[in-house]
Amino acid sequence: MARPHYASRLEDWFNVGVQAVLRRRGWQERIIPQVGYGNTEFVRVLARVVLGRDPRNQPRFDEDQVVRGWRAFVTAPAVKVTVTVTVSGQTFEAVTDRGGFVDLTVPVVLPPGWHEINLGVHGDRQARARIFVPDPDAKFGLVSDIDDTVILTMLPRPFIAAWNTFVRDEQARRVVPGMAGLYDELLADHPGAPMFYLSTGAWNTAPTLTRFFARHGYPPGPLLMTDWGPTNTGWFRSGQEHKRTALRRLAREFPKVQWVLIGDDGQHDPQLYGDFAQSHPDHVLAIGIRQLTPAEQVLSHGLPVPNQDPGAHDPHRPTAVTVQGPDGHALRPQLRSVLTRPDST
Repeated sequence: MARPHYASRLEDWFNVGVQAVLRRRGWQERIIPQVGYGNTEFVRVLARVVLGRDPRNQPRFDEDQVVRGWRAFVTAPAVKVTVTVTVSGQTFEAVTDRGGFVDLTVPVVLPPGWHEINLGVHGDRQARARIFVPDPDAKFGLVSDIDDTVILTMLPRPFIAAWNTFVRDEQARRVVPGMAGLYDELLADHPGAPMFYLSTGAWNTAPTLTRFFARHGYPPGPLLMTDWGPTNTGWFRSGQEHKRTALRRLAREFPKVQWVLIGDDGQHDPQLYGDFAQSHPDHVLAIGIRQLTPAEQVLSHGLPVPNQDPGAHDPHRPTAVTVQGPDGHALRPQLRSVLTRPDST
């Protein structure tokens, strides 16, 4: 096995050192649960473990409290900590990775709907995580990007991204008009359908995003995010590869589902979704692309025009029906037209 990249070794050395100092000061593990999901064969549990002064007395942020974005990133991951996961009376164990993350798949079958599972460390139950199990007969599903699709963050331009992510409080972030209502309507037409938020953003922001979604009426669903920073092969993870991998995994885990994929034209969503539709034509029902304004395009990638899909002009490239609009209000009638066609699911 190849030796890990020196950047990841440096990060590991730093995290181990910080962890040792904080433990000597009495800091203990605190579990941050994320929304997981399941199907007819397994349940996928997602969580992160960090160190805190007192895990029994952690601040809880309500919807009206002002929280600066930087607080999500100033955390100390608890590395190589054993976490117990109790699902439907069965207990499993997982060990946190180099970022303090837990991504565990357990062979437990839960009935469709929302469920709660227990997570703990050192034999103590510390947190409850929510799990959503779609209807096993569902043939419709929704996958949504986050940045500049449901929330205006102007990523990934570094200075603007840093300001929006680290300095501005949660309530200062702007919502994309009409998207929450669009998602609610699509899911109301398909009870029990799976809903996922797929982003290249860091897992650190998941609690912030969950509060943002609840505040603005977005339907709840698992967040499929990534971990910024060094990997075993380089300085940073590939956001595009993260999305490709996640989409392929959803196709395997929900083989009956045809997905509506919603993103924006500021970065690579049209190309990524088009590639997926080409390689998995039976799994994509439609693609919805939010069109950024010229100013948003400049902040997103430096030019006032959309990023072009290299394969968009290839007449031999099969893909799903694609609709475009500046917000959810414009996308809604177009998607409704596509989804109500006789040949749609």
